[in-house]
Amino acid sequence: MNSKTITREQLCGMFDHTCLKPFADRKMLEELCRQAKDGRFAMVAINSAPVSFCSKLLKGTGVHVGAAISFPLGQTTIETKVFETQKAIEDGADEIDYVINIGELKNGNYSYIKKEMESIVKVCRDGNVLCKVIFENCYLTREEIKKTAEIAKEAGPDFIKTSTGFGTSGADASDVRLMKETVGDHVKVKAAGGIRSWEVCRQMIDAGAERIGTSSSLEILKEFDMERASADN
Repeated sequence: MNSKTITREQLCGMFDHTCLKPFADRKMLEELCRQAKDGRFAMVAINSAPVSFCSKLLKGTGVHVGAAISFPLGQTTIETKVFETQKAIEDGADEIDYVINIGELKNGNYSYIKKEMESIVKVCRDGNVLCKVIFENCYLTREEIKKTAEIAKEAGPDFIKTSTGFGTSGADASDVRLMKETVGDHVKVKAAGGIRSWEVCRQMIDAGAERIGTSSSLEILKEFDMERASADN
């Protein structure tokens, strides 16, 4: 996808419209789902507890419900992540975004990361839902990012994702580029964390991102529309 030629419809279809705040109440979630429905966004990204609620709101709209698993730290066991994933799917999740065990990756325990990834991917495949793996790149070296992407290339999730948005920094275009170059066409890349303007969103798309996780979808669209309107005049 090229940011210069992307259409408004294509851009909307890339947004994972996000509300992962710990204090998100029913009113906030209803508004999130309404905005996603009206904008024809790809997905609402929420914590796993309100999946059933949002699934009912979005039934028949074509907008997916995405559950964040072991979010935002990733510091739960594989068995716990598998259970949370299964429960989210039972509640109506169409997509799963789970956080890797960053500590085990820093330990160099790549076999653990592979086992974890394969376990979650299997549950998602069995449930016929999309699987996204969150790296949290702000804590990783370039070599660790590459190594985890190589594991993903073998394990076969649908997406690898830059960040939770709760770390020390968010999406970085150079990280997106490294991830995409490593996985090639085998796995897609989702950029998330700190994407609040069309300019930053554009950078992620041009680096190879095919999904954008953001709570600023409406603001980005407004800037996109203004830019296109200016170009047409």
